[in-house]
Amino acid sequence: MKRTLVTGGAGFLGSHLCDALLNDGHEVICMDNFLTGSRDNVAHIQSDRFHLVEQDISQPFTVKGHLDYILNFASPASPVDYYAHPIETLKVGSLGTLNTLELARNKGAVFFMASTSEVYGDPLEHPQVESYWGHVNPIGPRSVYDEPKRFSEALTMAYHRAYETDTRIIRIFNTYGPRMAINDGRAIPNFMYQALTGQDLTVYGDGSQTRSFCYVSDLVDGIIRLLKSGHHDPVNIGNPVELSLLEMAEKILQVTGSRSKIVFKPLPEDDPKVRQPDISLARKVLGWEPKVELEEGLRSTLDYFRKSIDAHSAGP
Repeated sequence: MKRTLVTGGAGFLGSHLCDALLNDGHEVICMDNFLTGSRDNVAHIQSDRFHLVEQDISQPFTVKGHLDYILNFASPASPVDYYAHPIETLKVGSLGTLNTLELARNKGAVFFMASTSEVYGDPLEHPQVESYWGHVNPIGPRSVYDEPKRFSEALTMAYHRAYETDTRIIRIFNTYGPRMAINDGRAIPNFMYQALTGQDLTVYGDGSQTRSFCYVSDLVDGIIRLLKSGHHDPVNIGNPVELSLLEMAEKILQVTGSRSKIVFKPLPEDDPKVRQPDISLARKVLGWEPKVELEEGLRSTLDYFRKSIDAHSAGP
């Protein structure tokens, strides 16, 4: 039986990953400090192969027994969260990555780094391919998330070269699905919450900035494929279908049947104008591409959000 540590395992992506690994026969240690993760995301798991550990990986820690894999998904990931916790975000993406890489080296485990499309910044090349170095403001408000992810990639590759640690790096593009927090602040949760509660949908700028949205089950499939591969360089995983945020807002209104209006607010500093993955490498190396159509994914997410809002309204 493979024994696997998932840091940030009670987060949106981490919890879905824990499910997939358990289904694949792993023993899973889910580690989280619950800064942005939630116990509710893993409350459904009843397996005796699942262990929930509260731990801030920015602080020194260890895990008893052997480990086959370490998947590092610990970090605030939405602007709302990393703007609220800038120092913690920088620490988890530097000290946390160092601590988990040291653990992987000591245990002889495969180390999997969850990086992000944000390493490309506000890109001057479009779509973004893994060989593109990016266009990033290292001191802007988004730098508290961008820079530790870039550092984590550098540190991961340094451990691979210096210590021959068996490493993987995934660059995750915009992902959505059940278990996103209703106060997440990213486009789809924002639009869905506003539409379902009768508020105006807030579009920043003129809404022409683009994103590429991947449903969570497709992303997790890509993660598992990359984990099992022998590929060490970064791989983009995301949906290459690009649409503007205004188009997404209109799509949410259509799916929800809401009569909310769309209003426009100033564009945040350093907000990327375009975002679209080139997934040629994922297709070639992993045989992966997304399967879930946007409307299908949105309806699954909508069901979850309706239940979350109802539960939130009902109170304790």
